[in-house]
Amino acid sequence: MDDCIFCKIIAGEIPCKKIYEDDRTLAFHDITPQAPVHFLVIPKKHIKNVMEMEKADSGLLGELLFRAQELAAEQGCGEKGARFVVNCKSDGGQTVDHLHIHVLGGRFMHWPPG
Repeated sequence: MDDCIFCKIIAGEIPCKKIYEDDRTLAFHDITPQAPVHFLVIPKKHIKNVMEMEKADSGLLGELLFRAQELAAEQGCGEKGARFVVNCKSDGGQTVDHLHIHVLGGRFMHWPPG
């Protein structure tokens, strides 16, 4: 998508603090971290949000979650855990229309989040 900031990051048009990349996924640090560990895991395929996924994309979501837990452990959250968040559309708090998983850790996460 021409106007998608995450697609521009994937294309290398906008820099990011990358922590992982393969042919289907990209992970990078959030520019406004809400915890000592806060990064995003995104698919390289543009999918607007989780409610607009196609059945064929379900395996990709599994890949994203697997990569997220692997990277969370590498970032120091293996022992105490982390929060994995997928916001969806405006009421769900999604601000970038490209499916992404927030991984937050390094501190206790309260519930409800606020």
